[in-house]
Formats: sequence, structure tokens, C-alpha cells
Amino acid sequence: MGDVSNKVAYFQAITGLDDADLCTEILQAHNWDLELAISSFTSHLDASPAAGAEAESSLPSVSAAASSDPPPPPPPPPPSVVAARPPQPSLTWKLITLPFSIVSGSLGLISGAVGLGLWAAGGVLSYSFSLISNRGGAGPSTSSSERLIASSLSPAASEAAQFVDAFLTEYSRDSRPNFVGEGFMDALARSRREFKLLFVYIHSPDHPDTPLFCEGTLCNETVAAFINENFVAWGGSIRGSEGFKMSNSLKASRFPFCAVVMAATNQRIALLQQVEGPKTPEEMMVMLQRVLEESAPVLVSARLEAEERRNNMRLREEQDAAYRAALEADQARERQRREEQERLEREKAEAERKRKEEEEACERAEREAAERAAALARLREEKAMSLGPEPEKGPNTTQVLVRFPTGERRDRRFYSDATIQTVYDYVDSLGCLEIGNYTLVSNFPRVSYGPEKLSSSLKEAGLHPQASLFVEMNS
Repeated sequence: MGDVSNKVAYFQAITGLDDADLCTEILQAHNWDLELAISSFTSHLDASPAAGAEAESSLPSVSAAASSDPPPPPPPPPPSVVAARPPQPSLTWKLITLPFSIVSGSLGLISGAVGLGLWAAGGVLSYSFSLISNRGGAGPSTSSSERLIASSLSPAASEAAQFVDAFLTEYSRDSRPNFVGEGFMDALARSRREFKLLFVYIHSPDHPDTPLFCEGTLCNETVAAFINENFVAWGGSIRGSEGFKMSNSLKASRFPFCAVVMAATNQRIALLQQVEGPKTPEEMMVMLQRVLEESAPVLVSARLEAEERRNNMRLREEQDAAYRAALEADQARERQRREEQERLEREKAEAERKRKEEEEACERAEREAAERAAALARLREEKAMSLGPEPEKGPNTTQVLVRFPTGERRDRRFYSDATIQTVYDYVDSLGCLEIGNYTLVSNFPRVSYGPEKLSSSLKEAGLHPQASLFVEMNS
């Protein structure tokens, strides 16, 4: 009901006005507030003299009275004329072009009715409340909390709940139609969802045939069970706003009045059967069975289409779920593959890094070893050069024999005034031992010629004229 055209169409459906321009002007005068416009229209209708007629004054004529004096309503036809009216055709669908622009056709969802707002909301709650109130033995009186709940409902739902409560109170039989405590549009939407026809009863409390019809026909065990099983039942009193509007919409010219309607497309309804005047339970059953048989193909087709839509939707959901599962599995495998590839690349990079580090360490070790070897070679060469030529035998020379741990022996003559360090330099120049990793000792007596005696001469150390020294490796 969000756009202008839908509001105009719905206002026409509720009020019965055929003039779209007049409906537009009325809605504009009420600032396009649909509920306010309908309420104002209904209030004016109740205040006019035509509101006292049972159903003969048409809504378009009443709405036209908003701008001019209302013409007097036509007198109701005498009973003989009403009785002489030909029976309504029951094997064909009758189209009416009044408030709901009724057309025959396939079952179409009344998309705007569900979103009507306050006019349609809260019917189920109202019905539940009325049942609780009736079963609790409270009767017509309600507690303050119940009145507070009822006041929060929409006018249509409150009116329907009041009718249900009054009907249950007046005709408290075990068998009766289960009228829904909802507004008409909600009841129509319910029948659409449940793939049933909508049984409409317009209640006229003051009509002399009403009590007998309700007691003998509507509350008949067979009729009530048949209605409850195959229809969604909605009732309204002509004393109420919506009941009065529906009596005008459905052209109720004689009471008791019942009708069977079906939801169609574009906020329209199809009138399938009218039942006017008192009927016996047998007559009512014949009419209801006939209309149900005639409408069965449409209901079955609608139910099959809905089932097919549900199956298709379920199939799509299953296909979507399978696709999502397959996609998630593919993504998981791809993620696992990427993680494995990244792990292998990290391991490869780590192995390459370690290999390079090892190569660099080996190269560095080799380079350091070569440098140490070169330095040692240079040191030995320098020490060998520092020794000078071996002196000839004489009173100032000392013969020194050096024994190595391997058993090898080396001897050389030194000047007697040469230092112990000179003997170490000689041993180092041979290249047999690591420099600084050994000590020269004599056995008899045992004397160790360590760092503190390196500056002593051979003569001072008691090694002249000859000595035998052993190489002792440092631990």
C-alpha cells in the first residue's frame, strides 16, 4: 500500500466508490492517510439517514453525499418481490464490480492486504483473547488488563473478536462454525494460505429469521463440521463498521446472508455463491457442497502449484547448499594446497639458507685455517731466519738434543749465551709441533723450562756444554 494507485484502489474496494477521482480527492483531503479516510467515510456513513437501511443503500451514493445533500434512500423491496427474485446462479462465478472489484480467476495472493497496517494487524491475538474470556466464564465483562489488550488491537480485529465473542455467548452450542477473530482481509489471506474458500456470514441481530437460522442451520452439527473442515469462516455484524461495509460490498439484500468467496489477484475477490434468506441445513449443505466441488480444481491446482514452488525452492536450497559445500571443499583444498606449497617453499628457503650459511662457515673456516697456516709458516720462517747459521763446535757452543713425543730426535748447536727462547724458536721452526703448545724439560734432574726461564741463557740454565731436552705437550 505504499504508492498512490494502490491506496486509491484499496479505498475503492473498501468504500464501494467507482469514481477514482472522487476517491483521490477524499484521500488528498485526509493527507493520504488511508485509515483516517476510511474511518471518516464510515463515520459520515453512520451519521447519514441511509445508514439505517439493512443493505439497500449503496456506498457510492453515500460517499457522494460528502459534498452535497444525501438523496433519500430507496425503500426496501417488499418481501414478495425479494422472494420472487430468481435464484443466484451457483454453477458459475459471479463478478461484482463494487468495493473489491471482484473478478473470477486463479488464486492470487492479496499482497497489499497483509501490509494494511493497523486495520489488519492483531486479529489472531484478539480471537485468542475472546476465547480465553469466554471459557473463563467472564461473559461480556472483561478485566482491566483484557480491555487494555483489546484497545491495542486494530478496529477490524476488535470488531471481529467482539462478533465471535457475542456469537459464542448467544449460541453456545457444541457445534458451530469456528469464526476467525480477524479482519476480513486477514481472513481472506488465511484462506489463501490454507487453500480453502472463505465462508462469509453477515449477521443481522434484529432480523426475525436470524435466531432460527443460527440455531438450526449454522449451528447444525453437519453444517458446522462441513464448514470448519472445508472453509475458513468469517463473520461480521451489520452493526459493526466492517460488517456493514461487507454487506454493502456483497449486495446483501435479504437476511440471513452468507457468501462464499475466493481470493483472486490484485486485491480482488471472486464471489462464488450467495445464500440469502433462511435456509434449511439440507439446502445449505447442497449449496456448499456444490460450490466446493466446482472450486475443487482451482484449489487443487493452487495447492499443487504451491507444492511445486516449495519443492523447487527446496531443490534450489539443496542445490545451493551442495554448491556451497562443494565450493567450501574446493576452497579448503586450495587453501591446504597453498599452505602446503608455502610450507615447502619455506622449508626450501630455510634449507637453502642453512646450506649457504654452512658454505660460508666452511669457506670462512678454510680461509681462517689458511690464514693461520700462512701466519704460522711466516712465523716459523721468521724464527728460522732469526736463528742464523748453526755455529761450529767450540768452547762457546752448546750441543742440544731435542726428543719429540713421537720418538724423533733433533739436535743443533747453539752459542752458550743463547737464551732458552732460542731453543724454542728452533723447535718451532721445525714445524713438528704447534707453537706454544709444549714445554721443554730435562729429566736428570727434572727441570721444566717454562715461560719464566725463556730469557735465561743456556749456560745460566746449566745446559752447557750439552743437554738433552724432552718435548712435553701441554694438557
